[in-house]
Amino acid sequence: MLLHDGFYLCALHSDRMKISPHHILVPLALSGLWGCGTSDASKGTASSSDSAQTSYVMDPHSFARPEEAVITHLDLDIHVDIDKHIIRGTATYDLKRQSGDSVIFDTDGLDINGVTLGDGTPAQFTMGDTTAHMGRPLKVALPKGMNKVSIAYNTTDGAKALQWLSPAQTSEKKFPFLFTQGEAILPRTWIPLPESPDLRITYNAHVTVPPTLMAVMSATNPQQRSVDGSYSFTMDKRIPSYLIALAVGDLGFKSTGTRTGVYAERSVVDTAAWELADMEKMVEAAEALYGPYRWGRYDVIVLPPSFPFGGMENPCLTFATPTILAGDRSLTALIAHELAHSWSGNLVTNATWNDFWLNEGFTVYFEHRITEKLYGKEYNDMTSLLGYQDLLTDIAAIDSSAHPEDSALHLHLNGRDPDDGMTDVPYDKGYGLLRLIESKVGRPKFDALLRGYFDHFAFQSITTDMFTDYITKNLLEPEHVQIDFDNWLNKPGVPADYIIPVSDRFTLVDAQIDRWNKGTSAKDLATTGWGTFEWMHFLRHLPKGQTEKRMDDL
Repeated sequence: MLLHDGFYLCALHSDRMKISPHHILVPLALSGLWGCGTSDASKGTASSSDSAQTSYVMDPHSFARPEEAVITHLDLDIHVDIDKHIIRGTATYDLKRQSGDSVIFDTDGLDINGVTLGDGTPAQFTMGDTTAHMGRPLKVALPKGMNKVSIAYNTTDGAKALQWLSPAQTSEKKFPFLFTQGEAILPRTWIPLPESPDLRITYNAHVTVPPTLMAVMSATNPQQRSVDGSYSFTMDKRIPSYLIALAVGDLGFKSTGTRTGVYAERSVVDTAAWELADMEKMVEAAEALYGPYRWGRYDVIVLPPSFPFGGMENPCLTFATPTILAGDRSLTALIAHELAHSWSGNLVTNATWNDFWLNEGFTVYFEHRITEKLYGKEYNDMTSLLGYQDLLTDIAAIDSSAHPEDSALHLHLNGRDPDDGMTDVPYDKGYGLLRLIESKVGRPKFDALLRGYFDHFAFQSITTDMFTDYITKNLLEPEHVQIDFDNWLNKPGVPADYIIPVSDRFTLVDAQIDRWNKGTSAKDLATTGWGTFEWMHFLRHLPKGQTEKRMDDL
């Protein structure tokens, strides 16, 4: 996901949750490796890692007890009341019994209207006390042999995952709009779920909306609106619940390739499709690096101006900020970032939010590899250096905060909101660690390792220890290379062996900054040919205390 620290940030890294440049952001048989479409190009090879999960990591941000029972599939049947800002309906779950006689769901602010068992009889259930950041547990008793539960519910005011926009907050200003934002632990505010990134499910959904609007989800999607406002969706890959997403609005669709396309408000869709014309090329470049795209279609929905993030990597349908529509295709690195999440984050996922860097550090590395292949090394040098600048800014702020330890890669967020860990650190410090490893072993060997990593852990959620064990055994030990993982993962700050990016184009910008500081007028600066990134670097390095006259000149 990309946070939204500003115009550059939301464009550079599509998924940052809070505000920054990189953000916006699975057991199977062979026949289940491609979903959200049917393109042959998405087919991959099943591996032993696709077998049913049997062990789980205890997540400090979930009430779920997977050692007792887990959800394997969700059938969602809901109605979106766009005027009253309520979602109501029924969620039905297929269960896998482990060792317990109950299943626990995470909820936050939901009205539970009834719980029934698979045979139609009322279920015994209790609601626990509210815990800060986590909501309330819903515990449902399971009679012997029962493997299905249905919960009737509705959302309430303040559901944190639901962003209801008035017509005035949209581009067209004619119709209301709804979008969801789940990461990190907000799906429980609109669907009762045993919610942890370690717990993966498939889902089907039937959603009804006003006939004047269209619904899309992180699943198979229609490309035309229905007559009666009724839509059905399927996600046949096991995904963590934070990737279940819904958007409802006056949407249109336009194709950008055989597997790619753009949704947006109808007055915006043509502009968005032109801006994102390279999406199909990005998918092809990503596949050439690290193996098949396993999700069928890759579409993007460009959300209304009120979307407060850079982007979010919901499977099959990235949610993106409209600020990428710059008119010159200069800010599409955000799409490369969210696309890269189709491997790092959606295919291989952090098991807990303490391991968040596994999602984002890998994605930033992968994003840079995609953009370097499409746009060249100079482009990549600039975005890498801007990311490093963001990292230094964030670490300085973290150092003066109540939790200076948060500038370590492996976090300890127990008892805290996991959003607290969504800074530039997991993105750009994580990227720095992978760049260091690449420099030690060489790009070809590191690429081979990453290809094997995505295949080996496909549709699984892993911990930091699982990553270090895998890369040590499969790359570092055979190559006789040592990495001080403890320093990178557990110590705050920027490690001494961080490879600081260098940009020749920014060196030329530095010369103009020096001329400006010596009194040269703006019109006499050599800025011809500068793009977004050169201007970002220039503005970031203006000395404080500029006079009104000088700023007016600029």
